[in-house]
Amino acid sequence: MNTALPPTAPPDRHDTVTWGADPYADALRSGHGPLFLRRSDGWLLPLEVERWCAGADTADLSALHRCQGAVLDIGCGPGRLVAALAAQGRRALGIDVSAAAVARTTATGGSALHRSVFDSLPHEGSWGTALLLDGNIGIGGDPRILLARTAELVTGKGLLIVETTPTDIDERIQVRVEREPHPHPRPRTRTRTRHTPGDPFPWARVGTPALLRHAATAGWAPVEQWTVTDQADQIPGAERCFVSLRRRTAPHSRG
Repeated sequence: MNTALPPTAPPDRHDTVTWGADPYADALRSGHGPLFLRRSDGWLLPLEVERWCAGADTADLSALHRCQGAVLDIGCGPGRLVAALAAQGRRALGIDVSAAAVARTTATGGSALHRSVFDSLPHEGSWGTALLLDGNIGIGGDPRILLARTAELVTGKGLLIVETTPTDIDERIQVRVEREPHPHPRPRTRTRTRHTPGDPFPWARVGTPALLRHAATAGWAPVEQWTVTDQADQIPGAERCFVSLRRRTAPHSRG
């Protein structure tokens, strides 16, 4: 198999040495957090490890019910979406740069490969639907590049379902994965322990307006927007936002 990176790949690959290593892998193996993304200025984004390691919830199912054809889950994590699709008798594949994520996905009955979206993938150009949920539109740090790459993976009328942030934001940042929200940087040592922060890497966060702008330049047309609020969640305004897109132009040529 040709393993050359496609033209849309970011020039600097950080994904395999960040999400693929501690402390993210430790959290997936244990099935719980706390786990955070820390920006260089100290801002923290809690990562929902327990939800990712549970079964598909109402918001997840709202996206899965809209899927068409074979489904590629990009950044599948511990595999709840792939497992839910498999339980419905649908063909689905997860990909993730974390070996721990792939192992957990296969253990729950899903199919997964230890691979980045920017690697060569099976059946490129033939997936009916691609998923970028749980903040995975941030992969690589540039949504436009990721959206262009995803257009290469689906069919000519393929569908892409993206989860966006509830706020109107368009942010490209450097972050690191941390197991604990330490208020001050700790001295670096040669030995990495379970609680040592991961290496910094590029990430992105986008709300729906920004996603639609980026999608328009990457060959995607909007189909639907919807929001799901978990009635069991007591946090005011807690909601998950989704956008479905249809490929409308030919993807970037590999020539």
